[in-house]
Amino acid sequence: MRPEELQSALGEVRAVYAELAKRPVTRNCVARTECCQFRLTGLTPQPTKGEALVAAKGFRATGRKELPEAADGDCPLLKRETGKCMIYADRPFGCRTHFCDAAGGPFPRKQILDLIRRLEEVDRRLGGDGPRLIEAAVADALEEMR
Repeated sequence: MRPEELQSALGEVRAVYAELAKRPVTRNCVARTECCQFRLTGLTPQPTKGEALVAAKGFRATGRKELPEAADGDCPLLKRETGKCMIYADRPFGCRTHFCDAAGGPFPRKQILDLIRRLEEVDRRLGGDGPRLIEAAVADALEEMR
């Protein structure tokens, strides 16, 4: 994929995130990070390739190049020292919509289905193969960006 095609795809993912933020669903994310503790929630975000690339770019912007091990069942993008998300502004769609009861619980699927389809279309354009577990998806995106 040419660099301008990649930038266009990443721009579309960010546009989906911006559109989601404008939706009238009441949310109150206070960055408590319980949703980032996958061993406790039993839920793991599964970003598409475009989302993983956006997350990887956000991760690289922190000055890091390799994902830390997440053997404790926490998200690999959770900064251990602070307990905060390292890529909060670039976090995947699932982190924004599905995992946090404290923020208001999952978005009703019918209210975000159009956005999910847009992310799936970006995934197809990028040659992705659908949603994948966050650690593998972001690790592969980081490798692709080398």
